[in-house]
Amino acid sequence: MINLLTGIESTAAALNAERVRLEVTSQNIANANTTRGLDGQPYRRQTVVFETLLKQQQAALGGGGSPPQGVQVARIEKDKSPFRMTHIPGHPDANADGMVAMPNVNVHEEMVDLMAASRAFEANLSVVKNARSMAMQALQIGKR
Repeated sequence: MINLLTGIESTAAALNAERVRLEVTSQNIANANTTRGLDGQPYRRQTVVFETLLKQQQAALGGGGSPPQGVQVARIEKDKSPFRMTHIPGHPDANADGMVAMPNVNVHEEMVDLMAASRAFEANLSVVKNARSMAMQALQIGKR
């Protein structure tokens, strides 16, 4: 039996992965000026690392051709780049020279990441809509 919606599983995984990426990027933007977290340090930018999954069970069942692939979040890493030092005398977190360690978040880069994740999310939603449309059309063939 042929499954008309085989792409939906991998698309759903991609939607979930992009949702996590959107959340992490939004968190980075929200904390772009947080100079002291719970650990007493400035906020450290986070990045999402994806990994590809091969559906080995389906391939083992003789699914012919290459097995469907999916993507998932492997981990969320903290960016190791140094904090930005900004001269703000009088700031509660300023050192003796008036320098404040600011988060290593570049809001412009984060906005680009946010737009890319949003577009990837939209593209995956489009795949779901097209698969649904094709399945509905296939059902209509049987009614004729």
